[in-house]
Amino acid sequence: MTSLLIVTAEAKTALSIQAPLARSGFACAAVSYDNAAAEFSRQAPELVILELSGRDDAREWKLISRLKKRPDLPLIALVPEQALTVLDDHPEIDDFIVGAYKESELVLRVNRLLHRSGDSVNPDEIRCDGLTIDMVTCEVTVNGGKVELTFKEYELLKLMAASKGRVYTRQVLLDKIWGYDYFGGDRTVDVHVRRLRGKIEDGNHTYIETVRNIGYRFIKNA
Repeated sequence: MTSLLIVTAEAKTALSIQAPLARSGFACAAVSYDNAAAEFSRQAPELVILELSGRDDAREWKLISRLKKRPDLPLIALVPEQALTVLDDHPEIDDFIVGAYKESELVLRVNRLLHRSGDSVNPDEIRCDGLTIDMVTCEVTVNGGKVELTFKEYELLKLMAASKGRVYTRQVLLDKIWGYDYFGGDRTVDVHVRRLRGKIEDGNHTYIETVRNIGYRFIKNA
């Protein structure tokens, strides 16, 4: 399921944005600007929606600059009409909606931006160079052939493939897949990633890359 992050100043605004996207099959987390950086690091979303105040707020643009350190991350801004001139100085915003909007417009813009950035419009599938992850059936195929994965292997693949190019440390993978209360060592991650790669990769397909002394990432251009 495609993961979205919504950043707003008020909780009631977040709910009005979250509801239509959730009905369309997206996983949506909503946070305030104060908590956005921490949630972004924890969740690794595939698209971010930001409510702008209408002022050239340094806090807002500082967050946007941080988000765009991931250049493949699409950003949509909800902009008051009086803030349109501010956007001229901030090309980091990939798309925007002015003032009141229809729910159908929001969903359409999210889907179009995900499609433009290389992700599937179907929020229940991830497709990458012959590899397909169906998050409804929890099935993985490579060039149409079904691949049998363990639960942990599947969760590792889904997590990394949903954020292509992002480097995950072994500790982060342990926390996300095995849980914060797991006391096993980094070797657990290495063993599972090695087995996973053996099942989905061959001489013509490489999906997961080892980042020396750090961890792993799903190859961005896969």
